[in-house]
Amino acid sequence: MIKKILICLLPLFIFWGCENTNPYLALDAGFDALKAVTLSDGEIKLLAAEASKQSDSKNRLAGPGDAYGNRLKKLVGDRYDSDGYVFDFKVYLSSEVNAFAMADGTIRIYSGLMDMMKDEELLFVVGHEMGHVTEKHIRKKIMLAYAASAVRKGIASQENLAGNLARSALGDFVQTLVNAQFSQTEEKEADDFGLVFLKKQGVEAKAAVSALKKLDTLGKGHSFLSSHPEPALRAQRLQDQIDHPGRATGALSAINRIMAWIRGLFF
Repeated sequence: MIKKILICLLPLFIFWGCENTNPYLALDAGFDALKAVTLSDGEIKLLAAEASKQSDSKNRLAGPGDAYGNRLKKLVGDRYDSDGYVFDFKVYLSSEVNAFAMADGTIRIYSGLMDMMKDEELLFVVGHEMGHVTEKHIRKKIMLAYAASAVRKGIASQENLAGNLARSALGDFVQTLVNAQFSQTEEKEADDFGLVFLKKQGVEAKAAVSALKKLDTLGKGHSFLSSHPEPALRAQRLQDQIDHPGRATGALSAINRIMAWIRGLFF
């Protein structure tokens, strides 16, 4: 942990002794770097809640009586308790095909995504996003966002053109979280949670496969696929799992445990 803290405080040490340096902003960079490796679960949830508020304020939410809101409410309700989280579901009225989760249990589904999904498929997407929360994938994204903020503020502490450009980019925290790409292991864990969620709802697993195949038609340049990559490969893995239940389960879980241990060394 001490090594992590020293590495994260590096921006402060680099910029503190330079000429034309704003020491207060440089110190702020050091604090952000330190915070990146010392955030508690409570602080993570508070940050996520603030990010959710900011996102909601910039998007059009489905209100009472709205068809999209009613459809989602019929499927999962307004709130859902699972794995120690209280999930808050709402719809953004936007033609964009997207969905995201925040570490506090916030789940936001865009109406554009709802238009292309049957109810069963939509339930898998919801369960997948819930999986990103319960597996604490977004905690890592918040820590990385803080680390990025530290680097930006370290540069911004310089009283020059580069510093001015860096200062103008300090408001990207929410976008960083919404658009952060998940790893293959994280996607697998979220997909597996989505399958369990479908089972709890009494829905056949094939809905997960068809949902992923629909997402694959969006094309590689689509924003949703930039954060949730390779839906075709994920669909094939789930189909293989359905066709051959139990195959290679032990090997895969062992690999996942090793990957989780490696991630734990750095995050």
